[in-house]
Amino acid sequence: MNQGKYVFAQLTEFLPHRIFDRCVEHYSGNQRVRHFTCWNQMMCMMFGQLSGRESLSDLIIGVTAHRSKSYHLGLGRRITKSNLAKANKNRDWRIYAEFAYCLIEEARKTCMPDKDFAVAFDGSVFAFDSTTIDLCLNIFWWAPFRKNKAGIKLNTLFDVKTSIPSFIHVSDALTHDVNILDYLDYEKGSFYVFDRGYVDFSRLYRIHDEKAFFIVRAKRNLKFKRRYTNKNDYKSNICSDQTGTLITIKSKSDYPDKIRRVRFYDEENNQYIVVLTNNFELTAEEIAQLFRYRWKIELFFRWIKQHLKIKTFWGTTQNAVKTQVYIAIITYTLVSIIKSKLKLERTTYEILQILSFSLIDKTPINELLTKLYYQNVKELNSNQLSIF
Repeated sequence: MNQGKYVFAQLTEFLPHRIFDRCVEHYSGNQRVRHFTCWNQMMCMMFGQLSGRESLSDLIIGVTAHRSKSYHLGLGRRITKSNLAKANKNRDWRIYAEFAYCLIEEARKTCMPDKDFAVAFDGSVFAFDSTTIDLCLNIFWWAPFRKNKAGIKLNTLFDVKTSIPSFIHVSDALTHDVNILDYLDYEKGSFYVFDRGYVDFSRLYRIHDEKAFFIVRAKRNLKFKRRYTNKNDYKSNICSDQTGTLITIKSKSDYPDKIRRVRFYDEENNQYIVVLTNNFELTAEEIAQLFRYRWKIELFFRWIKQHLKIKTFWGTTQNAVKTQVYIAIITYTLVSIIKSKLKLERTTYEILQILSFSLIDKTPINELLTKLYYQNVKELNSNQLSIF
């Protein structure tokens, strides 16, 4: 890699600068800006994400301490707390959202499927869910949630094969999860896995119409009329595999076609799970396995809350919050792209831990992130005398 360049500058070379410039031009982000551009803003925010800064003041103190290196790091020359706060408040968050989706598209092409993915078929597998981030109602008044609390929801469509979030939507915490399905564009031949909170048969039928497949956990009060039962291995965890139709007037009107119901035993959680799907080609064991992959999005939510800054925000406006969320997604996606392109054996967590200590180092990045194994080897020709 680039000898003499800081590690952070080497990282940002993987970002498509021209595509970012088009996003900025689309929303006139640099209009009337002389020094601190949208690129400098994103670099500062990414530097804060990677270095684990707790607040805007914390970030500015660290950057100011290395002011002589700011230009070569790509942070710009005139970095102040007020400049960065104004940029987060006023510059359109859609610049970073659009750029995040461009990176996500590249990551999905670059990143190889996880080795533990066992079901073999050509399409993608997406898990869709949301996580709530609690906020202070007095400060974030625009995001009411409960009587004395504010909050936002991070609605995410997660590509299970590549571990890349392919869709992010930030909404207030009062918005019901199922309404966000209206924003999704479904890929033909791909699977979409949902929990029972997303049971809406009119929206599920839209997935069916677009030649995609869904797997959704059924509600306990489901009214289902069995037409016939498919054969299965009774030694497996599959309890039943049935094909039938919905009974109630509204459900049958929203979803008039036949539907498949699979009941299986989940050993990890010690419970029986019933799922519905419009796929009749995969075996019941494969349907159950695809639903089990939904836990990966829960791990993703837990991971980004622990290792990226999306629980404490460096601005109080809606624009600042969305800007920080999408730049966090850009940071996560960039690390995944680097991991894939450099063919690193380390986990994403290990890479972030190393980078947090090495952003202003000048070690070549492929050398820094390569996994080395050290062994304690005794020197055979030692001239030191032994005490015993």
